[in-house]
Amino acid sequence: MTIELIIGKYNYWIYISLMMIGFYAMIAKKNLVKKLIGMNIFQTSIILFFISIGSKKGATIPIVEEGVKTIQANQYINPLPHVLMLTAIVVMVSTFGVALALLLLIYRKYHTLEEDEILNLRR
Repeated sequence: MTIELIIGKYNYWIYISLMMIGFYAMIAKKNLVKKLIGMNIFQTSIILFFISIGSKKGATIPIVEEGVKTIQANQYINPLPHVLMLTAIVVMVSTFGVALALLLLIYRKYHTLEEDEILNLRR
């Protein structure tokens, strides 16, 4: 039963792996560009996770046709996680753009993107 549970939820293991790769890059790397890419991987894994939990097998889009008198909620997909993740994608892209602009300014001032070198130059 344990193996079936692990194999049956393989997509969650992929998302957790991506999340840990991004988290490792943000914590362990000293280059600011690598930290930024790690943050982007981390955010993408969370978005993929929420999109995957918002779907059901055999469910349909939540549009009620005329003439249908009985509505059963378990037959429809909840659109809320997908809509929220569209917002998260916009925030992720804008955060990435602002961070790249800040990295350009940091590079112009310190001529490096290594965290240790920048901290040494600031002393």
